[in-house]
Parts: sequence; structure tokens; C-alpha cells
Amino acid sequence: MSAVDAPRAGEPLLTVSGLSVSYGPSPGARGRGTRVLSGVDLTVRAGEIVGIIGETGSGKTTLARAAVGLVRPEPGAALRFAGHDLVRMRGAELREFRRSGALQYMFQDPLRSQDPELTVRAVVAEPLAAARRGDRRERAARADEALRLVGLDPAAHGERTPGELSGGQRQRVSLARALVTRPRLLITDEPASALDASNRNLVLGLLARLRAELGLAVAVVSHDLGSLAGLADRVAVLYRGRLVEDGPAAEVLEAPRHPYAALLAASAPRVGATGGPRPAQLRPAADREPWPEGLGCVFAPRCRFAGPACEREPEPAPAAGSAPGPAHTVACHHAADWRAEVAA
Repeated sequence: MSAVDAPRAGEPLLTVSGLSVSYGPSPGARGRGTRVLSGVDLTVRAGEIVGIIGETGSGKTTLARAAVGLVRPEPGAALRFAGHDLVRMRGAELREFRRSGALQYMFQDPLRSQDPELTVRAVVAEPLAAARRGDRRERAARADEALRLVGLDPAAHGERTPGELSGGQRQRVSLARALVTRPRLLITDEPASALDASNRNLVLGLLARLRAELGLAVAVVSHDLGSLAGLADRVAVLYRGRLVEDGPAAEVLEAPRHPYAALLAASAPRVGATGGPRPAQLRPAADREPWPEGLGCVFAPRCRFAGPACEREPEPAPAAGSAPGPAHTVACHHAADWRAEVAA
């Protein structure tokens, strides 16, 4: 299978298994590093939009960066993309894969990721130039095509610098640069968090349209569960480096099975949303100190439904919830019990 081949829609495209990541102590400091991700399993299928959700520090950006090779995982992790082993890939295979641009990453802050001295057209063409794909004229033509895909006029915007554009336009330039290599999977880090409501809706709508037009798979990193309503097919919820729930977006939004996912869903402002638990029903009066890794459920210090098993034993590996089939998974000892208590 070549680097640009991809499975058919609905088949696994990116598969992450047992992903753990630690950041070491600063130079000269004593002690162990900080565990940011622990044993995360995640699959993104061809043509699918997956939301990766969690509060600040949950590990969602680290997961996204590890998937594209910007962060090194700990030994034992497996990452596969379209038949390629991303962990063990070396030499000519790695160079060819990178040149293909089949897997692309869109950074959160366009001001920090776009060279202010380059024109917009040159910024968009950078991935092609880095991969030595085409001559200067061909790269410019591909850049103009990508700008048109995101609703920017190459004649009006191509020769400007990023600093001459609005925030929404700069974000679309970042999207065009990620699309210029015609990727199979685009991973976006908080693509709309710094935008006003109109530009946020525009960027998220663009992702939905591009998925439909290009058959593009998209993973969207976000802290805002509500923003993914109507966009994502599936949502994966991270808490302190663990995957605690993974299921169809509508189900996670309206009927979450993990208390932390329910807390996120209840706190997300959504027009016309009704039902579901209130945040006060889920959050204790004061958080307890977490215990050492591996001695209990990662969310138990904050969960008023936690019992003795939650404090003594690690939460069960994500497994099928109460509904038939494997499509909705949850890592909770009392997934059915706490929901019944809240509903009572």
C-alpha cells in the first residue's frame, strides 16, 4: 500500500493503541517526568469526523501531536495510518510518507505558525516546497486551489502577508496550508477557539463541507463539547490522560455514560438543549487529592458516585456500554448506576 492510499469510507484509517506519553523534568531537575497520556486507544475511520474533547491538561493536544509524529510515545504504543506503522517507520518509507502529505496537522494559533514575512500564497505552498513537490509555478497553482477551497480569493489575498488578514481569514489560511497536499486525514487543534461566533461557525462549517467534498477524515481537538454538535460523527473524551468515553456524538452529547463526559455536556451551552444531568448533580463540593497512578479510577477524586472499587482498582478498560454493540464505550465501574441515580 502506498503512502497516499486510504481505506474506503468507514474503514480504519488511523489506529492508536496503548499510547502513553510522558514529558521529562526540565534539565537539571530531579524526579520523574509527568505522565500526560496513559494507554489511550483511538480509531479514526476514513471519511469520519472525530472530536477529541477534554479540559485543559487532559492530554488531547498531546494525543493529536503524537499521532502526527510531533511527540514521541513511550515504548509499547502502536500507531498505524493507512497500512503504515508510524512508530517504526524509518528511512525511505518515512521520507516518502512525509512527502505524500496524507496526514496533516493544523496548529491552533495561526500567528505563531505562519511566517509573517511570507505572502499568503507562499505560506500555503510551504508543505509542497518542503516536500519538493512540483516547481514554483505548480506549487503556486496548488496554493491558489487550496485558498479557493476555504473561500479565499487568491487574487485578493494571495500576495498579502498574514498580518494583513483578519483572524478568521488567517485561520482559513492555516486550513488551506493543511489541505494543499490533499491529505486523507486532517488533525486540527482548537480550530475555532480564538474566533468570534460568526467565524467559528464558518470554520467549522468549512470542515463539514470539505469532508463531504473531498472524502476527508478530520480529528478536531476541542475543549468545547457543544461546538461539535452537528459536526462530529463521534466524540472521544479524555480526562487526565485517559480515554473515559468514546461514542457517537449525539449520544455523548445527550446521554453521556461517564460522569466526567456528563459534566462537560451539562456545562456546554447549546441552543434548545433539554434534559440531562445538571453540573451540580455531578461535581462534589471539593475535589479530593488524586492518588498515585494505577491505584484507582482517574476521575474518582472528583466523582460523588465513586465507591470503594473506584478508589482501589483502576477503572475498567473502555468496553461496550449498556446499549448493544461496540460503538459506544465507557471506562466507569458504575456507568449504569450513576445515571439511574441522577434520573431518579
